[in-house]
This record gives sequence, C-alpha cells and structure tokens, in this order.
Amino acid sequence: MNFRQFALNNVLRSKRTYIAHFMSSAFSVMVFFIYAMLAFHPNLENGIMSSSGTVSQLGTMGMKVSQVIVFVFSFFFLLYSVGAFMKVRQKEFGILLVLGMSRKQLNRMLFIENLVIGAAAIAGGIGAGLIFSKLTLLISASLLAVDEGLPFYVPGKAVLLTVGAYAVLFIVVALFSSILLRKGTLISLVKSDETPKSAPKASVWLAILAVLLMGGGYVMVMVFAVLQIFSLPLLFGGVVLVITGTYFLYTQFSVYYMKRLQRKPHVFFRKTNLLTISELIYRIRDNAVMFFMVTIISASAFTGIGTALTVGDPGLSGMENPYAFTFVSFEEDRKKGEEQLNMIRHELEQSGIQYREASFNLMTSDNGYPLITLSQYNGLLASMGLEESSLAGDESILTPGSVGERNRLRLEGVDTEEIEIMSGILAETVKVVRAEELIVIPHLYGNALVIPDDRFQRFHAAQEDEVTAPVHHTFYVEDWKETGEVSSAIAAALDQGDGEYSSYFTSLYSEWKSSRQENGVMLMVSGLIGIVFFTFAASFIYFRLYADLSRDEQQYRMIAKVGLSRRELRKIVTQQLAIMFFLPIVIAVIHSGVAFLALQQLVDFSILGHTIKIFIFFLGVQILFFLITRWRYLDRMYKTIQ
Repeated sequence: MNFRQFALNNVLRSKRTYIAHFMSSAFSVMVFFIYAMLAFHPNLENGIMSSSGTVSQLGTMGMKVSQVIVFVFSFFFLLYSVGAFMKVRQKEFGILLVLGMSRKQLNRMLFIENLVIGAAAIAGGIGAGLIFSKLTLLISASLLAVDEGLPFYVPGKAVLLTVGAYAVLFIVVALFSSILLRKGTLISLVKSDETPKSAPKASVWLAILAVLLMGGGYVMVMVFAVLQIFSLPLLFGGVVLVITGTYFLYTQFSVYYMKRLQRKPHVFFRKTNLLTISELIYRIRDNAVMFFMVTIISASAFTGIGTALTVGDPGLSGMENPYAFTFVSFEEDRKKGEEQLNMIRHELEQSGIQYREASFNLMTSDNGYPLITLSQYNGLLASMGLEESSLAGDESILTPGSVGERNRLRLEGVDTEEIEIMSGILAETVKVVRAEELIVIPHLYGNALVIPDDRFQRFHAAQEDEVTAPVHHTFYVEDWKETGEVSSAIAAALDQGDGEYSSYFTSLYSEWKSSRQENGVMLMVSGLIGIVFFTFAASFIYFRLYADLSRDEQQYRMIAKVGLSRRELRKIVTQQLAIMFFLPIVIAVIHSGVAFLALQQLVDFSILGHTIKIFIFFLGVQILFFLITRWRYLDRMYKTIQ
C-alpha cells in the first residue's frame, strides 16, 4: 500500500464522520452549477425572454452575485468543517507522529484527503445538478414567467466553470489544513481528549442584557413598520441589536438558565435530569458560537425567502392599481379612441371575462390639486363593488394615490381640515371630511380631492386656459390574474394602429408579469442561497456532535456500568439532540416571525400562507435530519454500552 492509498483508505474508513462534510460540499457545488447553467442558458444569456431590459440586467447580476456568495460561503464552511474534523482526529495525528511519520508527510496526507473529498464532491454535485437539470429549468421558467419555457441544453460552459472554481477552492482549503495543524505540539495532540474542561460561567447582567437587546431590536423593527418611519439607521440598528442579543443569549443567558436549574433540587434530581442538565451546560457553552451562527444564518434564509415570496405575490400589484385594465383616450382623435374602447370591450366579452367598467377625467387646479367629481368617484367605487360616498356642498374626500401615502394618512390623518382650491379668478375653501382608506384612483396621479359635481363644474368653467383632460376608462375584474391571454390580444390589436399617440393602454397582468420576473430572480437567488445556508447550518450541528463523539462514548460507557438502561440513554440523547437541533431553529423562527409581522404591516394582503409554508418546509427538513442523526448516534451509543 503506497502513501496515496493510505490517504484514500483514511477517507473511506472515516466515511461516517466525513459524510456531512461531503454532502454539504456536494450540495453547494450543485447550487453553484445550477446558477451557472441558468446564466449560460441560450434563452437567458442575453436577458430573460419577454421581459424588460431592467429585468434582464437584474437576472444576469443576480445569478453572478449568487454564485459569488455561494462560492465565498463555501470557502468558510469548508474551513470550519476541516477544522472540526482535525480536532476529532488530533489523537490519531499524534499517534502517527509517534510512529515515525514526519510533519511533511502528515501535511501531505491531509492534502490528499481533502483533494479526494473535493473531487468526489465536485463530481457528485455536478452529477446531481445534471440529473435534476430538466426539473430545475421547468421550475426556473415558471418563476421567471418565461412563456416559451427553458429547453434543455448541454451545459458545457457551466460544467467547466464549476469544476475550475471548486477545484481551486478545494486546493486552497487543503493548503489551509496544513497551516491549521501546525498549532499543536506532539504532546497536545496525543493527549487532546484527556484535557479536562473548565466549568461554564455566566453573568446575570449579561443574561439580562441579552433579553433587553433582543426586545429592543424587535421594538425598533416594529416601529419601523407600524409607524412607517422608513429610516435605514432605525432598521439596521434593530437588526444589530437582535444579532448582538442572540450572541449573548447563547453565551450567557442559556448557561445562566441551566445553572439556575441545577440549584432547584426538585428539577435537577428528577429522574435523568441530573445527567441531561449537567451535559447540556457544557454542550451549550462549547457550541454557543455554532448555535449563534446557525440561528442568524437560518433567520436570514427564512426572511429572505419569505420576502421574495411576498414581493412576488399578485396582491402586491393589486395594492397600487385595483383595475385589470386602464385605457386612456385623448381628444385629438375621439372617434378612434371610441373604436379602440369598443374593441377592448369586444375582446373581453369574447374571452368570457366578467368586468365592471367606469370612467373619470381629472382636472388639476391652479394651485396643483387633482380634482374628480363625486359621481365619477362613486362610479369607480361601484365598479369595485364598494359602497358609494356622499358629500355636502363644501365637503371633500382626500383619496391617496400610492400605498405610502395611504399608510401615512392612516397613521397621521390629513394635514389640514380645510384646503383652498384656486381656478382662474375663483378661490374657494373645501372641508376635508376624511381620507380614503384604499386606492381608488390609479397611482399615476398622486393624491386627489373628491368634490361635488356642481363645484367641480364651477372650477372647470373658471379656468383661464381651457384644458381638456383625457378620459380614463377602467375595467375591474375580480380574478385579474386570469387575463393574460386577453391582455396580449388587446395589446397586439392596439399596436396595429398608425402609431399616433392618441391613447394608451395598461394591463395589470402585464405589470404583474414584469414584476414577477424581477421577483422570480430574487426568489431564485434568495431561495437557493437560503437552502445552501440552511444545509451548512445543519452540517455545523453534525460536525459539533461528532467532534465530541469519542468523549460521549467514554462517558456513557462508564454511566452504563452503574445501571444506565437503553431507555434512559435514549431519553437523555433525544433531549440533548433536540436542544442542539431545534433551539437555534426556534430562535430563528422567532426572529423571522417578527420580521414577517413587520412586513405584514406594509402590505394589504395576508402573508401568513407564505410564512407557514417556509416554516413547515424548513422545520420538516430539520426534523428529518434530526431523526436520521438520532438514529445513527443512538446506534453508536448502544454498541458502546453493550
């Protein structure tokens, strides 16, 4: 057996330890390959089909940035995992040095082992990416709203880029492994598992500070959302407080809480709690940084994916404009405008789409207030299926033109109860009786005043320069998401004109589709990166668990000699593993739950469905990973205590 075979056998013999490292590395390679495959796809390389230039740029930038993020994070993840495995094998390295292996040979052995794992991860990741490539293209076409779909192709460039990038990455990590090993002396390596641990300590004041920091961070985030104070320092400060509080939660509060339980005899000496609590104090103290990293990474993944799903929700498009179609005709060619309007009605009727039509024309006063008659405003409300409004002669309603203005009016109310309107030589004051709580007039026109018809006519007649306002025709459709085909048909028919600018047509479906493509890119970016981060986070737990495996075997072997049963062992192990696997996830769910609660204050539609889907998916994956790890770990412990 030569030296290379010896290194290869080391990897094969330690496959139980290296499996999480290999699977996580292969998964990151697969995600990197998927981004590369999409970036080099013939239908996406020059921009997303049927989308704007902005969407194309965002798509290209998103894929490139995602590849960089995955690649950089993979580097730090691999360094962490290699360091964890070297800690487990310190005694083995010391024995090899005692038997005559030189430091140079030991470094060479580690270098070969890392290259073997890297080559296997690259092959496995690319292989998995190729196997699921067709499914990936189908999902991507749906997320990016590419009507023609994304056909399968041979991703030669993507394979070469992935192999080249990760080959360099694994070589660099392999070189770093030699540097990490130089820290230990021969004696420290041989006796690495005999060094006693110091007793965990925690400060009550830092434990209290952890709760205060997290609470303060939550309050700042909610103030940002509820009071609509869109200040970056406020939001950033809240996030920093939550992150800092989370660190002290694990390093101080959790240890302090466990030590408090030790002082309660009725809890500490109940059944197997003595073993469970005593062991958890050391596990939480030793793994505090790991718990902190897993929590922040998981919370970022949950929040990023949830935000992308929310932004891509059709309800967001309907917040700014409630009408499925808006057609604006100008006075330059009234006959042509009427023909186009009839054509729109005909297409809608031919498609079997039920709609309610209304129309309005705004007049802008000399001092800049858009005005609309009460009758036209009631016509818009009726088309939306809402109750009509009434006004006295000197009253008016302020109707918001954007979501931001609507939220501001909800919180602050109207700036003034009376507004002076000037038109020519006429100047009159109207009372603002209320601010409307929904958007009735499309966002293009800003805030508008609804006034009685007779007063509107007086203002119009008093204008010095007679300006004929364009007529806006709105078509309200309950399920406007089903208007894709008729939107394309109407747009195509209108484009067949002579090109004169006598009207324009907007479709809420088309606007949503463009937005969906932008948000599809964001969802792919945040989704895949979030899944990679979550996978790495779960692997961190696995590494820490197996780093202490030999010590756990010795401990349970000694305890079994004084009567520890399999049932009691299963209970202790289950409780400890549940804390390790689910404590960071529960805290991450709380963090992201506050973020989602704040986000809900900014939108009119419910995001509860998106939130539940995200939590169920990730918790399901974590439960599966927990059950598999628990089964393997208990199997190892059962053999130890036999």
